Amino acid sequence: MTAVPSIDPAQFLNEQLSQASPDLMRHLLTTFVNALLSAQADAVCGAGYGERTPERVNSRNGYRHRDLDTRVGTLDVAVPKLRTGSLYPEWLLERRKRAERALTSVVATCYLLGVSTRRMDKLVQTLGITGLSKSQVSVMAKELDEHVEQFRTRRLEESGPFTFVAADALVLKVREGGRVVPVHVLVATGVNADGHREILGVQVTTSEDGAGWLGFFRDLTARGLTGVKLVTSDAHAGLVAAIGATIPGAAWQRCRTHYAANLMSATPKTSWPWVKALLHSIYDQPDADAVHAQFNRVLDALAEKLPAVAEHLEGARADILAFTPFPKEVWRQIWSNNPNERLNREIRRRTDVVGIFPDRASIIRLVGAVLAEQHDEWAEGRRYLGLDVLARAQAVDTIVEEVTTEPDLQALTA
Repeated sequence: MTAVPSIDPAQFLNEQLSQASPDLMRHLLTTFVNALLSAQADAVCGAGYGERTPERVNSRNGYRHRDLDTRVGTLDVAVPKLRTGSLYPEWLLERRKRAERALTSVVATCYLLGVSTRRMDKLVQTLGITGLSKSQVSVMAKELDEHVEQFRTRRLEESGPFTFVAADALVLKVREGGRVVPVHVLVATGVNADGHREILGVQVTTSEDGAGWLGFFRDLTARGLTGVKLVTSDAHAGLVAAIGATIPGAAWQRCRTHYAANLMSATPKTSWPWVKALLHSIYDQPDADAVHAQFNRVLDALAEKLPAVAEHLEGARADILAFTPFPKEVWRQIWSNNPNERLNREIRRRTDVVGIFPDRASIIRLVGAVLAEQHDEWAEGRRYLGLDVLARAQAVDTIVEEVTTEPDLQALTA
């Protein structure tokens, strides 16, 4: 009679791996990688290690050791050498993604420049990298900078027109002139003619003022940004003015999430739940006519109890309802900047590792690499918007009215 095993192998292995130390994980990964390399060498030679067969076409000649930086540390990889020719596993030694290489390059640059030495030491150990020379950093940075520059300066007309565009900014810290100063990273995304989202551009400016946004949008239009029907953003005065100056004929949609926060600043705190419910009821309507009708009913309700809030809402009518002429199927994608906020969270997940950047070039290198990877994922994924709804959206005649800005309210930025 066969004895029933007292240990579940799968459960046991799972428990051991969950409790494994980094040293054990590095050992297991090294063993696995070396086994794959050995199998690849056997395939090239036409026979197994030490095996004598008529099918053998080559033989081994020792090993050459290479360091492989991974998430669990630096591995000592033994690459088999051959008597004739060479075996170079590009699938392994060139496997690091652009964003990971950019992160390693930026961290290494910070370390070599003496920026926050203690913090950089901890980061390098966390990445599991045993050491990076200045020449390695230079070569890595040069290759990444070339790729990011090509991505940032590519022509846009090939994939246009871009019916819907969204713009936002986030603040990062950089060391300049011996001081740590905040800079603004401007990012724009759009929906191309094929229905996929694209990263349109990224720039770093000293401040999120009109000049910075104007230069940013001028660069986009110079590279071929056309066919824009609607731009979604927050209510930063410089941003709104730049949109009107560079993309004439495009309507402007004020982000409903940002506007809700602005409206609450003019609302007594005790009335927040009631006002929020009224505001949300406007967006829950089935068609454009119902949206405008509900907007009027909300104004009437607010005018009796909170006239200042009603005036605030009335002043933003054209800005927050700019989405209504477009097909209802796309309302959720265009009435707020929430899709770009998710993109910003991914950027911050990478940039928070660095903390303070040594220069602006390193910001462009890392953020540009992250955005390039996201751009590739969007291009390979399913369509963001269908082609039929895009065609109907392109046929919409947008009547651009004078947008309302509120200089007394500070714009919310990510």
